[in-house]
Order: sequence, then C-alpha cells, then structure tokens
Amino acid sequence: MTAARPVTATREHGSVRLAHQRPLRIGRASWLLRPRGLVVTVTGFALLLLLIALNLRLGDIPMDLAEVVRTVLGGGTGGGRLVIMELRLPRALTGALVGAALGISGAITQAIARNPLASPDILGVTSGASVTVVALTVAGGAAYGGASGTLASVGIPVAALVGGLAGALLVYGLAWRRGLDGYRLVLVGVGIVAVFTNLKYWLLTAGDVNDATRAMVWISGSLHARGFEHVVPVAAALAVLVPVTLLGTRVLGALRLGDDTVRGLGVRLDLARASLLLAGVLLASVATAAAGPIAFVALASPQIALRLAGVAQPPLVVSAVTGAVLVTGADLVARTLTPVELPVGVVTAVLGAPYLIYLLVRARRTKGGI
Repeated sequence: MTAARPVTATREHGSVRLAHQRPLRIGRASWLLRPRGLVVTVTGFALLLLLIALNLRLGDIPMDLAEVVRTVLGGGTGGGRLVIMELRLPRALTGALVGAALGISGAITQAIARNPLASPDILGVTSGASVTVVALTVAGGAAYGGASGTLASVGIPVAALVGGLAGALLVYGLAWRRGLDGYRLVLVGVGIVAVFTNLKYWLLTAGDVNDATRAMVWISGSLHARGFEHVVPVAAALAVLVPVTLLGTRVLGALRLGDDTVRGLGVRLDLARASLLLAGVLLASVATAAAGPIAFVALASPQIALRLAGVAQPPLVVSAVTGAVLVTGADLVARTLTPVELPVGVVTAVLGAPYLIYLLVRARRTKGGI
C-alpha cells in the first residue's frame, strides 16, 4: 500500500480551486483521498448528530438530555418513550435521510447539466409529484377520501413517486436533441415547472376547500407526523442508489471536460449520463414522496458542499451530509423558533430564495448571462 504526495488541481470559471488529492493504492485498486473533504464530512456528521439530539430534546414537552440518551438506548419512562421514539425520532431521521437524498440528487443533476442552477426542483420532479398528489387529493382517491389508514399512507407516496418520475421523463424527453445540453435541460425544466405549477393551483381552486387545505400542507414540504413507515423507504433507496452513484463518480468528474473528451476516454456517455440522472431522479422522487417538495435543498446543498470541500464539482458524500444538516436544522427552527409550527419547506424556501438570487447574479457575472 502506497500513498503519493498530495497534488493541487483545478481551475473553474477562471478561479483556482485547491483540491488536495492523495492517491491511495492497494494492489491494482486506487482511490483519491481528499483530506479537506474528509474533515468537512466528519464535521458535518457531528453537527447532524447534534441537531438530531436537539430535535429529540426540544419541543412542546422539553426533555432532559440524559433522558433522551436513556430512551434512545432502550430505557426511559413510558411517556418519554412515546414522545421520543414514536414522535420525534422518526421525524428527525426522516428529515436527515430526505436531506441526504436531495443533496445527492442535486449534486448529480448539477454535474450532468454542468449548471449550478440545475436541481430536481427545476427539472420537474417535485412539481410533477405535487400535481399528482393534489389531483389524487382533490379527486377524493386513496389519499384521504374515506380510505383506511393504510391506503392513506400508501396513496400519497406512490402518487408522488409516479408523478416525480413522469415529470422528470417529460423534461428529459423534451430537452433531448441528439444529446443533452445542460442549459436546454434547465430552460425546458423551467417551462414544464411553470405549467405544472399552474395546473396544481387550478386543481386546488377546483377542489373542496378541506381537500385543498390538506394538499397545501403536503406541497409546502412538511415533516409533521412522520413515522418509521416514512424512514424505511428513504433509507432503502439510499442504501441501493448511493453505491451506484459513487461508482459513477469517475463519469461525473469526466463530464467537466466536455462530451468529446468523455467519449475519447471510452465512456458510453449517453448511457452513463442517463443512468446517473435516473438515480438522481429516483432519490429526489422518494424524498419528495416521504416529506413533500422541500424547496431549495437540492439546489443549495451541492453548491455549499463544493465550496466547503474546495473541489471543482459538487462532491456526493459532502452534498448528502450538507443536505441532511440543512433539512434537520430547518425543521428544528420550524418547530422551536417560530410562534406556530411551520412546514419545513417554508423555512428552506425563505433561506433558499436569497441563495438562488446569489447564484443567478454570480452566473451572470462569470458567464455573461444564463
């Protein structure tokens, strides 16, 4: 096993980004170790654990930290176990997993589109999911219309998953012109999102006011009343899709060099790009099905992770940790620092809108426009 001297590397948009890389070789296998990225990941994970602990401790019924630890480890009183294990822990875990899924999905989308403004929010995933859920709710289907609890819990996630996939496929199909151009993908996505948004609001005005109220809570992005039935699907999706995306890291790195260069390296570009984009869409769809469309997390997390890690493109693992921290922290703010409990999507939207403006201004300055 040998380790070479670290090298610094990359230039992007006219500015140099230091990316200390230490090749680690074991036999014929090799990996690039980035100490800064590792430090950021460990620090972010520690911050995530702290936020989860605060989510378990704070609320309408304050809990002592020692009692929280005892309860999580299997002890505690009956009332404490109800509050922590049945109400707060599933909610905190759902938020962390949803944030991680959105962070990875945004990193994949931005790397493929080579555009910091690309995200599942713009590519039709969340808006497609919202339209199908609102249509199902207004139609009085399995979601709320007198159905059993099981049907209610299954109807919305399935509708969101199907709608998210359908929206993404529609955007991809319309953007395809003998290849996939990043800016065309974003522009088509913006147009489709506008159509879906107007369709969603038309359905809300056409439906019953009670159904519209229930639908509005979901489409705002909410972790209220999340249970372990929401934790398991997102955890399973991450367990299956994260290894797939990590194996495609080489392709994502090569995409920065341009399509012709990637093909010259022997990569089947269209197949690799479609496979990675499908993985990103699935992650975003599962996350949206679990918690609704939580705005701006998939957009902001990769760009924050990129700057923290000091690399040339959004790193997948750091983006996942950043997304988990953003959603968990936003949910803590929504539960404890506002007069009434807000949907977590409202908090992320308030924080994310100025960041989107910043990205637009920065893109205009560096490229002369979008």
